[in-house]
Amino acid sequence: MTNEIIEQAAATHSATNQQPLTMVTKTLAAEMDQSRQALDVAVKWIAENGISFMVNLLVSVLLLVIGSLVIRMLTKTTQRALQRSGRVNNLLENFLCSFVSKTAWLLLFMVVIQRLGVNIAPLIAGLGVTGFIIGFAFQESLGNLASGMMIAVNHPFKVGDFVEIGGIMGTVQELNMMAATLATPDNKKIVIPNKIIWGSPITNFTDTSKRRMDIAIGISYDTDIAKARRVALEVLRAHPLVLKDPEPIAEVLSFGDSAVNMVLRPWATPADYWPALFELNRQVKEAFDKNGIAIPFPQIDVHMKS
Repeated sequence: MTNEIIEQAAATHSATNQQPLTMVTKTLAAEMDQSRQALDVAVKWIAENGISFMVNLLVSVLLLVIGSLVIRMLTKTTQRALQRSGRVNNLLENFLCSFVSKTAWLLLFMVVIQRLGVNIAPLIAGLGVTGFIIGFAFQESLGNLASGMMIAVNHPFKVGDFVEIGGIMGTVQELNMMAATLATPDNKKIVIPNKIIWGSPITNFTDTSKRRMDIAIGISYDTDIAKARRVALEVLRAHPLVLKDPEPIAEVLSFGDSAVNMVLRPWATPADYWPALFELNRQVKEAFDKNGIAIPFPQIDVHMKS
């Protein structure tokens, strides 16, 4: 009885140990069978389509090489044509050349992908949906890009100009399709988005060949106005940075509480504006002091009644 129990337990243990081994063997056999089937499919595809695929691949590589050369030539030709026209600034020129290059590359890639047997119709449809989503998500960026286009077409200023935009004054250091970089007179770097630039008044101080200075000065009511005008005009006309045409003027502007307010209006080139303005302020004061022309302090006359 005991021997039968022992033999039965041994048989059960042997069967239990064989079950995992059998499962592993079956799994390996199934995977090998799938691999064999995949290899058969690959060999069959290569036998049927291998030559045509290699031909299409070689043609695609050739298209990429030739297309890149053609795109480079097209971009350079576009750039030379824009430069010869003389009516396009650097910002618009760079944008148009970049647009031509990127559009040509997109068309080339679509031709190559189609040559490799890929249906590009779903891709084009997907690009349309993606473009709508991107446009909605980047409204501000697209607004800056559109404003950059308007700046490029109208070119109200260029790199190197001294401008005032929305109350900010500075020299234009960099200009692209998204923003402009200004350097302020106290050497601060300010980046202004194009959307703000095109939506604000733009004052360009260096776009013209002449710029007028306005020098306000007061003289006492006891001063001979004709003498003050003569002395001021002598200073203005003698300065080497003041232009002869238009003629500088010195006239009475208004009557203040304590002084007769005069305005001196000489002209200079934009590059000489600040040096001339600073020197003239000093020289006019020195000339008035030398000729006994008083510049009064604010004063009040008080009349006492007993």
